[in-house]
Amino acid sequence: MHRKRHYLLGLLLVSTVFGDAFAVDDSLLEEVIVTASLRRQDISQLPVSLTVLGAEQLARASTTHLQDVLPLIPNLNWATGTSRPRNFQLRGVGETEQWQGAPNSSVGFIIDDIDFSGIGMPVGSFDLGQVEVLRGPQGTSFGANALAGLIAVRGREPRAVPELAVELTAGDFATRSIAAVVGGPLGSPDLLGRVSVQVHRGDGFRRNLTLQRNDTNGFDEITARGKIAYTLGEQTTLRLAALWANLNNGYDGFSLDNSRLTRSDKPGSDAQRSVGLSAVLDHTTDAGSQFRSVTSLADSKSLYSFDGDWTAAADNDFTSAIRRQHRVITQDLRLLSEAREDCWPCWVAGVYGQRLTEANEQLDLYNSDIYRQLASDYRADNLAVYGQLDLDWANSTRVALGLRRERRAVRYQDSDGTRFVPTDQMVGGQLSLSHVWQGGILLGPIRGYASVARGYKAGGFNIGAAVPPELRGFGPEFLWSAETGVTLASLDERATLRFAVFAMRRKQQQVATSLQIDPADPLSFLYLTSNNGRGRNEGLEAEGRWQVTPQLSASGALGLLRARRADGRDQAHAPRHQASISADWRQPNGWFVHLNAQHVAQFYFSDSHDQLSRPYILVNLKLGFERDVWSVALWTKNALNARYSQRGFFFGNEPPDYPEKLYVQQSDPRQIGMTVTYRFGDNRP
Repeated sequence: MHRKRHYLLGLLLVSTVFGDAFAVDDSLLEEVIVTASLRRQDISQLPVSLTVLGAEQLARASTTHLQDVLPLIPNLNWATGTSRPRNFQLRGVGETEQWQGAPNSSVGFIIDDIDFSGIGMPVGSFDLGQVEVLRGPQGTSFGANALAGLIAVRGREPRAVPELAVELTAGDFATRSIAAVVGGPLGSPDLLGRVSVQVHRGDGFRRNLTLQRNDTNGFDEITARGKIAYTLGEQTTLRLAALWANLNNGYDGFSLDNSRLTRSDKPGSDAQRSVGLSAVLDHTTDAGSQFRSVTSLADSKSLYSFDGDWTAAADNDFTSAIRRQHRVITQDLRLLSEAREDCWPCWVAGVYGQRLTEANEQLDLYNSDIYRQLASDYRADNLAVYGQLDLDWANSTRVALGLRRERRAVRYQDSDGTRFVPTDQMVGGQLSLSHVWQGGILLGPIRGYASVARGYKAGGFNIGAAVPPELRGFGPEFLWSAETGVTLASLDERATLRFAVFAMRRKQQQVATSLQIDPADPLSFLYLTSNNGRGRNEGLEAEGRWQVTPQLSASGALGLLRARRADGRDQAHAPRHQASISADWRQPNGWFVHLNAQHVAQFYFSDSHDQLSRPYILVNLKLGFERDVWSVALWTKNALNARYSQRGFFFGNEPPDYPEKLYVQQSDPRQIGMTVTYRFGDNRP
């Protein structure tokens, strides 16, 4: 078995050298425009390590949710403990949990310009247009919520032709999904609209032996997205986006024997209702400069609850529930110089404001009696000014300097009488040098860059009824990053390779550690954040794509990482290597096959203990037939039925002696299903 794993890993690494970034998309060999930057640019022109997954790539690699495609992205990891991914780590930097109180994300998460950082759940994969992941501090463009990087998700844009598509999915474990999209002109070629809806249900891959039910960890999700594009004239456009999500998922993921057989008598909930709105106004002046206004609102109500003892013990019954109302309002006003191939200079200047409010209610019960309760209110006001200057020489070399100054003022108070009113002043930015060399006999232009960036993240609080007062607060973190990268392409552009090498230094590193105040009380298990010296994060990211024949394409991605704490141990949730490969075969007569495989090395579950995850390999397969307006695909996820875990806790939860033990949330088993799609009009990804 070990030989097989080593052989598969070798194939992954070889494919990375000669192939491409996990899932392949023919369109990625053409122009790819990145929107999650200060101005829209081709992917090859940005001096940053990033991954862009296009619409066709997303459709091939996913079934129902964004989490299906996350393994395509090198040096991206995430922590579960929830029904859907919510807490992300890029290059080993990021949170493993953020249940309540003082949201403070290291990885930004944006859906159609709406800030869902720290929320993360409402992203069904149907009708997605593009996913962009920028790795490393985005200190100039996004500030405090992008210390480690940014994930930007976009739905497909309205088009000037009528569109209609319906998709049905069914699989084992009671999986069923229905999705539909309609779009086109709204009475005028200058007014375009698009609406998509996805409903997904499943039993959640667990069996509750106490209640004799299969749905205590199940999915019950409805997601709707709408977009309007309005051309007000030759120089002005307005784009509106709306999102509504109702996720009523169960949460019953842990058991005392670390199996998928649970014994909770009061299984929990991971429910969320979200509404998001954004408005983007673009205007081009007569002189050619541009003005952009981006306004957004995200309002989410959530309930996270669980059975603290994971059993049906009548005399030792612990339950916990956290209700949260989270609202973010943002406004970004930006002036940009005329976009030209040669900049002397090109510039961007802007001002950004954000108000984040959150109200929490935590209720802990023991044998149905209240024994711990806390209500809190949190507000953070961010105000930032930023700018970037680009200078070109001879159309082959560009220097870019960006700076951002941000002020974050916070007010917090709770029912225990705790009150904080800190203010953080933070400065970040980036200096980069880009150059284009002419290729040779086989290679097209070679693009390279080197950059130095400074990112930052505000301080915060440890919130919870059981948190000792002296451990409430922690200060800001700052991160310096040096990075260099190269993009290569064959003359015929059938093959591309991008790679980057980076070294990051974390100052006043925010580290999450755990503490169990009372061994006999599982609800007194807390995660506490504190500033803990310096950290070092170094590594490499590589992605390549190869159109082997008109029918066959291949791709691969590789992430190498060494993320160390001040004491030399690896940081939590920072696997030393991740690799992925994929292949797509499509016949002119309509038959197609998509295969991908992923390998993730072991990693530490926490900075509080030395328990490690298992390395694992996942294989996913999709095969089907497509003709004219319809297609049918059979798929399997985790085809080899690999057993692994994305979250682990080490504490005592078993009476009478409560010995410390590793408890993990098990992976989902192999799943098989089928998807049927009908399209009317030009609705192909």
